[in-house]
Amino acid sequence: MAGLAVVTALTLVALAAPWLAPGDPYRGALSHGLRPPSGAFLLGTDAQGRDVLSRVLFGARLSLAVGLGSQAIALAVGVALGLVAGFYGRWADALLMRIADVTLAFPSLLLLIAIAAAVKPSLPVVCVVIGVVGWAGMARLVRGQVLVVRALDYVQAARALGASDARLVSRHILPNVLAPVIIAATLGVGGAIMAEAALSFVGLGAQPPTPSWGAMVAEGRDLLRVAPWVSLFPGLAIGVAVLGLNLLGDGLRDALDVRA
Repeated sequence: MAGLAVVTALTLVALAAPWLAPGDPYRGALSHGLRPPSGAFLLGTDAQGRDVLSRVLFGARLSLAVGLGSQAIALAVGVALGLVAGFYGRWADALLMRIADVTLAFPSLLLLIAIAAAVKPSLPVVCVVIGVVGWAGMARLVRGQVLVVRALDYVQAARALGASDARLVSRHILPNVLAPVIIAATLGVGGAIMAEAALSFVGLGAQPPTPSWGAMVAEGRDLLRVAPWVSLFPGLAIGVAVLGLNLLGDGLRDALDVRA
């Protein structure tokens, strides 16, 4: 419930950012640069005089968009290939799982940086890159569940009654493997937010002046001694968002565990 509350609050803040933000997240006055938190600027300002609170609020929109978008891609690719590998087995299973093994063999962050560096950085590119890197784990999870479910009696009975492969997969197998997939996707959104922040931190994610939590942390890393608030508050936002999503994922795991 705590995780659900955090995620709900984060979603509402992201949706209402244009109304909640006290200033322009893209522009600021240099005369207001590096103002500490005060009544005029609740979270202070950055070196360009932009309101940190406004940029944190708008950064929530970007982080959620990347998290949900990249997980949608990972789900679409991973679930489809996992179903094919687990249901048909043999050469399809061997080929797809070896491709997944190769993908998983590379450190995720290095693979993200390598792919993002090969193309022009942008928000859609970040979503696609994170989703493409994340499909392998999802595919292996779905494959493992399919291998268990396809051997159960009700699936064998449906097959004996003449059900087609498409009906077996869509009506009897897929609905019964969704619980762990939903849990993994929820946890994956938090991982995607972290990945986007890492890419933005090294300059391969959202490009200035787009407010991104990772880019904001990077902008303030040389100012930690004189203006720690520039990096502190976006860093806290990342931590709270990922913690909330992980708590929600853990709660869903307990709620959807049929053995409990």
